[in-house]
Formats: sequence, structure tokens, C-alpha cells
Amino acid sequence: MKPRIVIPTVAPEAYQALMNLESYISKTSLTPTHKELIKIRTSQINGCAFCINMHTADARKYGETEQRIYLISAWREADIYTEEEKAILALTEEVTLISNHVSEETYQNAARLFDEKYLAEIILAIITINSWNRFAITTGLRAV
Repeated sequence: MKPRIVIPTVAPEAYQALMNLESYISKTSLTPTHKELIKIRTSQINGCAFCINMHTADARKYGETEQRIYLISAWREADIYTEEEKAILALTEEVTLISNHVSEETYQNAARLFDEKYLAEIILAIITINSWNRFAITTGLRAV
């Protein structure tokens, strides 16, 4: 692949704004497991090998099991995720595949399980990793 634009060099203020959003997400009350489930599933949907590699490694550091990591893409057929985790994964998929919109059922299920602040943090985490996926794929970041 030919070298592509290096956004942190060309547009450092914009890159810093995205880093600030990531910094905000790191300080939220979201559990490490919830954050990594969001990041892995979003990255799988978007086909971002760089982010899948990074976030599966991070999930292992936080104690996530290999089985749960392997089954994320088929979470509906796996009984190893909690009701809350399944709600997060459903919302993650619908926000990531936004052209299909977020169904009322998916949104209300998440709203039933989480308070408004936690739900806002979930949504912002999904939006943030979608931005990072698009950044990595467009600029040609590769998994190593």
C-alpha cells in the first residue's frame, strides 16, 4: 500500500479533538468490559483489523476470556453474555450500521437497563470507536 496522509501531522488540532473524546471515554463510568465489547464489535463490523487487534489485546489485559472474545461476532447465539452486555452489543451494531437506524426496541431495552448518564456514555463510546475505525482504515493503519 502506498503511504497515506498522516492526519496528526497535517491536522493536529483535529486529531487532538478526537484524542480528547477518547480521553473523555477513558474517564467515564463504563466498565472496561463494556468499553472493549463496544470497541471490538464495532471494529469487527467496520472491518478494522488495526482496532480489532488492539482491542482484543486490551480486553485480555482486563481479564476477558478467549471464548468471550471469539464469540462477540455471534453474541446472539452465545449464552455467555449478560443481559446488559447483549443490550450494549445490539445498540453497538445498530449505531454502527446507522443507515438502518436505531430501532425503538433496541434503544428502549438499553434505556431500561442503564441510567441516562451510562447510556450516554455507551452511545459516545460507540461513536468514538466508529471514528477511530474510519481514521485507521482511511489512512491505512495496519495490524501488526
